[in-house]
Amino acid sequence: QQMLPRALLAKSPLTQNCFRKLSTTCTFSGSSCKVKKPTSYHRPNHRRSLPCLVSGQSSPLFRPSIPTFSAHIVHRQSFTSTATASSASENQTNANTTGIPPTTFDDRKRPFQVTTPIYYVNDKPHVGHAYTSIACDVIARYMRLSGREVFFQSGTDEHGQKVEDSAKAAGIEPQVFVDDVSGSFRYLLTVLNISNDAFVRTTEMHHREAVQHLWRVLVDKGYIYLDNYEGWYSVRDECYYMESELVEGKAPTGSDVEWMVKEPSYFFRLSEFELPLLQLYDKEPDFVAPSARRNEVISFVKSGLRDLSVSRTSFNWGVPVPDDDDHVMYVWMDALANYLSALGYPNMAAESNMDRYWPAALHVVGKDILRFHAVYWPAFLMAADLPLPKRVFAHGWWTIDGEKMSKSVGNVIDPLQLVEQYGVDATRFFLMADVTFGADGDFSHEKMIYKVNANLANEVGNLCQRTLMLVFKNCGKAVPCEVGPYTQDDEKLLRSAGALLVWEANQYIDKMEPWVLRKTDTERMATVLYVTMEALRRVAILYQPIIPSSANKILDQLGVPENERAFTHLESSPIKHGTPISKPKGIFPRFDVPTNDC
Repeated sequence: QQMLPRALLAKSPLTQNCFRKLSTTCTFSGSSCKVKKPTSYHRPNHRRSLPCLVSGQSSPLFRPSIPTFSAHIVHRQSFTSTATASSASENQTNANTTGIPPTTFDDRKRPFQVTTPIYYVNDKPHVGHAYTSIACDVIARYMRLSGREVFFQSGTDEHGQKVEDSAKAAGIEPQVFVDDVSGSFRYLLTVLNISNDAFVRTTEMHHREAVQHLWRVLVDKGYIYLDNYEGWYSVRDECYYMESELVEGKAPTGSDVEWMVKEPSYFFRLSEFELPLLQLYDKEPDFVAPSARRNEVISFVKSGLRDLSVSRTSFNWGVPVPDDDDHVMYVWMDALANYLSALGYPNMAAESNMDRYWPAALHVVGKDILRFHAVYWPAFLMAADLPLPKRVFAHGWWTIDGEKMSKSVGNVIDPLQLVEQYGVDATRFFLMADVTFGADGDFSHEKMIYKVNANLANEVGNLCQRTLMLVFKNCGKAVPCEVGPYTQDDEKLLRSAGALLVWEANQYIDKMEPWVLRKTDTERMATVLYVTMEALRRVAILYQPIIPSSANKILDQLGVPENERAFTHLESSPIKHGTPISKPKGIFPRFDVPTNDC
């Protein structure tokens, strides 16, 4: 609710029933709307819930590949069909077409850029990386289905002391080490059906050149100077901490810290941006979200900012400081610049990618790296006279069975194992549906199985299977043609497309009993089945951002053309009478709850 425009959320079918907030007031940029609690449908409340991150969006089956970093941007106007591409040009010229008005962080006048953080390659991917990537993918797909041009980037952060130490421990060169681990992240994005348009690697030459250019700009403007540094440093966090920030001798994140003896270092004049940053947070209250994280950032800045060490001499694996080979850049100066290097910075000429896509509409990050994105990054950009991103959103962490994930404990969740066990879309659905976005989440296999069975297999899958099987057996293997006049129940179901909930369609078909009507009133049976198929079509279109492969399988079985699956077709392109259908196949398997949750 804090990432998307008010009207989009207020009108979207899936987000109106925000998970775990069925009868609460949701706030959207200072105003509020009541979320109406639906009537009971023989299911406990938690089984009614649908993902509240976003409601619908576009795209489809498995993507063939994920591009490696290139200065040239790969444009993806459509993922399953020409629907998104055709509607994009229409909707860009008419802001009312999709019902998405301008907001404080998205004026709709530019393409929508959404970014994951670039993932650190000191170890293999875990469920947190999957969570961030899926969340950004849902937003990107939603915007594309809404007719927006989207640029969605991800990547890997491949420099720093942790990487150098990990490579030494493995007995290989750092470049060989990062090539392997970066490949595992690209593979994860492919497996999870992530629709990113670019993948940035900080070891690529173009990124190195972009970061060095930014450094020179900051030097020329007087914001970088040479001095000496000593103090507390966390290798794991790649972060310096003040004495007052330590908790029982550790970093606030719980990581170990070490005292760095005095060494030469270049510094960025961060202290000069204390007031400009506070003015930014005041003028742009949506810049940092959710609100609790915003308050944390403001408190940190108000406590006083010290100049930031931005280079190191104690290790070599990093981008060399221009004109001083004894220093490599501090990892966050290097890493944060990926948002620019992916767009071809420093080329900012008219019609360049920087001109087209920057500033980004949305950076999505984990809460542990919010400080770097909400304090350091805007300060760097202000110093370089570059536009700021519109919003930084920090999501929470995942625990498992109430305990923090730890390699030493052996409870780290491998997202590839989740996909192997449950499938891609079930994994995507659970991670998006189980936690209010921005809050921490707790994972258990039992909870995942229960939710996937209840929402996907029992509700969506059951509705699809029994409806299409009735049509296949009783309507000549085609969408019903001999449809009679609509009753109030029929019209009510179809009118509710703007807030359609799956159990309403299940309620409807249970009440109408088409399996009884086939013996007494075939015209009425055909009408009921047509109305239910039309409800399914709308549900499937709206589900595309969250479970793209499964949603498109439903649309395939309904006989919906690939070029009629964007949001603009929700009202304008009902299912065509007489369209042949094949014998339906189950889409959502049911899973057995293990006796011992692992």
